[in-house]
Amino acid sequence: MIHMNTKKMAKVFKALSNPNRLELYLKIVEKHETNYETGCDCLISDITKYLNIGAPTISHHLKELTNAELIFTERKGKYLVAKINEEMVNEVNELLKLYKR
Repeated sequence: MIHMNTKKMAKVFKALSNPNRLELYLKIVEKHETNYETGCDCLISDITKYLNIGAPTISHHLKELTNAELIFTERKGKYLVAKINEEMVNEVNELLKLYKR
């Protein structure tokens, strides 16, 4: 039996259950993968251009994604940078693999 923090996993899935938040997370993932090759930071201002969501709502969604430990954010000057929490992605992948057996 594999032990994992079910409350933590429930928080992750709850965070991703909102369509706008999921879209924001997927844009961060997409930008993260693109920028990984170039070495650039994933600026939230670059991502929000593609979403039809207001700044206060984006801020709320970022907070929820951060609370679920899916992303990390940090300020770089006047910009907000998002980074994917690779460890959490791996934990979710392991959980989903349990049901492939």
